[in-house]
Amino acid sequence: MALNMTHQIGSLAGTPISSDSTSGDSAVTVSAAAVWKSPAANLRCQVMKPEFASAEGLSPPLSPCRSPVLNGIRPDLSVACQAFATEAPAGTEVEHREGGKVKAKGSGVPVYVMMPLDSVTVGNTVNRKKAINVAMAALKSAGVEGVMMDVWWGLVEREAPGEYNWDGYVELMEMAKKHGLKVQAVMSFHQCGGNVGDSCTIPLPKWVGEEIDNDPDLAYTDQWGRRNYEYVSLGCDTLPVLKGRTPVQCYADFMRSFRDNFKHLLGDTIVEIQVGMGPAGELRYPSYPEQNGTWKFPGIGAFQCYDKYMLSSLKASAEAQGKHDWGSTGPTDAGEYNNWPEDTTFFRKEGGGWDSEYGEFFLTWYSQMLLDHGERILTSAKSIFNDIGVKISVKVAGIHWHYGTRSHAPELTAGYYNTRFRDGYLPIAQMLARHGAIFNFTCIEMRDHEQPQDALCAPEKLVKQVALATQKAQVPLAGENALPRYDEYAHEQIIKASQLDVDGNSDDTEMCAFTYLRMNPQLFQPDNWRKFVAFVKKIKEGKGAHKCWEQVEREAEHFVHVTQPLVQEAAVLMH
Repeated sequence: MALNMTHQIGSLAGTPISSDSTSGDSAVTVSAAAVWKSPAANLRCQVMKPEFASAEGLSPPLSPCRSPVLNGIRPDLSVACQAFATEAPAGTEVEHREGGKVKAKGSGVPVYVMMPLDSVTVGNTVNRKKAINVAMAALKSAGVEGVMMDVWWGLVEREAPGEYNWDGYVELMEMAKKHGLKVQAVMSFHQCGGNVGDSCTIPLPKWVGEEIDNDPDLAYTDQWGRRNYEYVSLGCDTLPVLKGRTPVQCYADFMRSFRDNFKHLLGDTIVEIQVGMGPAGELRYPSYPEQNGTWKFPGIGAFQCYDKYMLSSLKASAEAQGKHDWGSTGPTDAGEYNNWPEDTTFFRKEGGGWDSEYGEFFLTWYSQMLLDHGERILTSAKSIFNDIGVKISVKVAGIHWHYGTRSHAPELTAGYYNTRFRDGYLPIAQMLARHGAIFNFTCIEMRDHEQPQDALCAPEKLVKQVALATQKAQVPLAGENALPRYDEYAHEQIIKASQLDVDGNSDDTEMCAFTYLRMNPQLFQPDNWRKFVAFVKKIKEGKGAHKCWEQVEREAEHFVHVTQPLVQEAAVLMH
């Protein structure tokens, strides 16, 4: 088994992007008994259904049963793969289609795993190719549906406008196809670096950076004049400020080129296009930037509306309402990034400006600008990817701190007009519904009591609110975990949230997908892997499962044992 490849994968948790490297091989012998736990003994549970049958029809296990990494067919891994390749039970009601595949109602939630941020190098090759190949084989063996990968604007169109280099992604997509994994492709129009979990730096394309240098107002700006270079300001969405094209035209051209280069995989291997809408790919303003220590959790953040393009829109909006005095600036009493709501005049619960006539005007304008931004880009995305068997999704940030306050200050600065008296997520869900898009939400793994109580964090309540909004708007809801978690408490919370049991709703509604953060060395450590395999089996069982969890865990132990050589190799390669 090839091992001496540590620097090929380096640490998937993050190194600066570099070109591929090579290394020699060495052999190792591993005792499965020494690494993995035995199946639990003396389990007491009532088996309601004698056979394991996932209600999902998965694609044939092309790998790891026949993985080049493992030099041909492995009978032991074939057993593991076949167990996951089960058909939906006869008579199952079909509810909706995901990409090119039918998902049965109540059939469980398919699991995707996020790829490393730097899976493609600056030179447009696959980074740490051998490790990625082994890791994909391991994920397929665990019953994972597919992978999510960032397709970076700053890599593909790096050198000049309209010059696209898809080489690294062609290779990566083919690897996924070979392993029988589906792909959620993220159109990442933002900079990597400066946000939670960013482990490498990928700036915007060089030519975009040049334009921002020439006109700094193309960058989001706070009231102190601090610029943010994570994403081009939505204030200039419709202006030809990027070498003669508008930002929205640039995004559309990029997506069109992606479609044309990967049309042979769309609807089959590539089943979802997540369209980047802002920093970290999320539909929001960069109101809580961690870079350079500007913001620290649980600060309220700051409004990002002080570039000349945003201020021009604000002025026009104020004049249209006959409020000329309101158009020259955003709130000047909203505190600083690391304040708490009660530290400020604008966000305090009693007599705060957020609850005034001016506050309603400003917050309506600020949040509507964000909704209009989403509308513009989704209009393009829908026309580009229409009728080719892929879903379109948009990611919304899970801003759960100070959720228990009246003003919900961190949500307001991010562009979500959500307060104790107003639902800020229903308008977003309704906007997505108009374009047939999926609402992808983060912080699914968090529980209220795990968060700082003095900051009135309430992620569970927030997830429930979003679930209700998507049900009202009749929009599919998908989830992600916001932070890396490998423990069973987080897994249980994800499964609970994925079943969408809100307000006593006990029908077969479930999340349409869940994406797990992230493919890295920690995931393939023995204890974490065992828990992850059990988690995948549990969440795929769905609401209609007739098995107790102890039985599912015992079955998962079996798959952990038979896939041990593959996973052991993945774990070693990633360190």
